[in-house]
Amino acid sequence: MPDIQQKPPLETQPLVVHLLELRKRLIYCFGALLAASCVAYMFAPQIYAFLVHPLAATLQGENRRMIYTGLTEAFMTYMRLSFFAGAFVSMPFIIYQVWLFIAPGLYKQEKGAFVPFLIATPVLFLTGAAFVYYVVVPLAWKFFAGFETIGSSSTLPIQLEARVSEYLALIMQLMFAFGICFELPVLMTLLGRAGILHSRDLEKKRRHAIVGALILAAFFTPPDVFSQLTLAIPLMVLYEISIWLMKWNERK
Repeated sequence: MPDIQQKPPLETQPLVVHLLELRKRLIYCFGALLAASCVAYMFAPQIYAFLVHPLAATLQGENRRMIYTGLTEAFMTYMRLSFFAGAFVSMPFIIYQVWLFIAPGLYKQEKGAFVPFLIATPVLFLTGAAFVYYVVVPLAWKFFAGFETIGSSSTLPIQLEARVSEYLALIMQLMFAFGICFELPVLMTLLGRAGILHSRDLEKKRRHAIVGALILAAFFTPPDVFSQLTLAIPLMVLYEISIWLMKWNERK
């Protein structure tokens, strides 16, 4: 009888090995994300208080509150919040698993070239998220809260009562968008090392990059000019940093 445990042919074994390794790394990543999200759910009220603090600081006064209008809205918001926090916490581990998957196929000098990018990726992402929380959000919230009116004997006041799900979805979207956009130097430098882009190409396309930054900012930020500029201007600065890094890399 044929042996059912017979090894696959040599020409197909490497592909199977790579697929098994990929599956293992994906399982590790999913497990880390799930575990971090479960732990984050235990601290969901504290995370909620941290994210709501900019709005609470803007809407100072008595009887200010946030509302939810659906029976399951608050619970589902806490679930999304836990997943968001879990993704932040587990991101370095996930990046490390990606590195473990691709590292065996790299030469020693290539591994040394990739290590700075692995370190810079989470650092730049967290920098973008922190920039939103500490710079963009407080200024944007003051702008939007300025539309409140006190009212008079003939008119009713206009007062903000933000929905929990809408507010947290907006601030998480902004933090994620800014974090991704702050990865621009890493992406551009990698493309330069691969020979796909050259610093001269980026310099020639500078005007197109400015237009692209404005379009991207209009897509990811609230529909006011100030919020859009707070993303567009850092993107332009990061674009210039990318050109400088590519030039430095080309000289090396």
